[in-house]
Amino acid sequence: MTSQGFGVGGRGVARVAFAPARLQPVFRRVGRWSHAHHRYPADHGRGPDGRRPPHRLRRGGRLHARVPENSRQAVVVYGEGRDSADAEAVLYTRKGDTWNRARAWPAHNGKRGWTPDHRAGDKRSPSGVFTLSDAGGVLADPGAKLPYTRSAAFAAPRSWAKTHWHDFDYVIAIDYNRVKGTPPNDPNRPRGEDKGGYIWLHLDHGSGTSGCVSLPKTGMEYLLRTLDPEADPVVVMGEKNYLKG
Repeated sequence: MTSQGFGVGGRGVARVAFAPARLQPVFRRVGRWSHAHHRYPADHGRGPDGRRPPHRLRRGGRLHARVPENSRQAVVVYGEGRDSADAEAVLYTRKGDTWNRARAWPAHNGKRGWTPDHRAGDKRSPSGVFTLSDAGGVLADPGAKLPYTRSAAFAAPRSWAKTHWHDFDYVIAIDYNRVKGTPPNDPNRPRGEDKGGYIWLHLDHGSGTSGCVSLPKTGMEYLLRTLDPEADPVVVMGEKNYLKG
């Protein structure tokens, strides 16, 4: 998406209401971490560098203090590099004091990489810890536990490449510069237009985004059916060396 009109992180909204834009372990305070042994479907398990997610999470990390203590679900997006659009998304669930890896998917982030100071139109995804509160898309609700808004207004413009037409069939709003409890396409930006907005999890089109994080359709469907408001889900995302610092 672009920085004008329909674009993620853009300053304006065009004909359709708008449209949008990994983590070394960061959870120190909840105790020990381990990985359960899972069988991964074909689209799960290996990142863009060909390696699986780490088998044991280390304690600490730059963002650990910002993860809510009551959170029991975390989508961790490990970016391959500061200027890379390649990433891996891993869902962790907490039981007691242990966080277990549940699923993993190949992913993409902003086409210019990551930044801790996202600006409208910079084509970088914002690094940080953000809550996940609202979902929606062009398609019917697949059984989401988060509030789900179905609307044709999510549809990508047909002026875009065909590979992008289904990007917003399913979306989960990342609570960056938005009002929680509203549909993902709500235009209000509490921190101002310059900080961008419409940063979402959405369907992957095989390359970098304008600031969002994109996953395979099967991954989005799984997250929509799994992320539970009662578990206070969060996304922890950024370039992996930044996250583990």
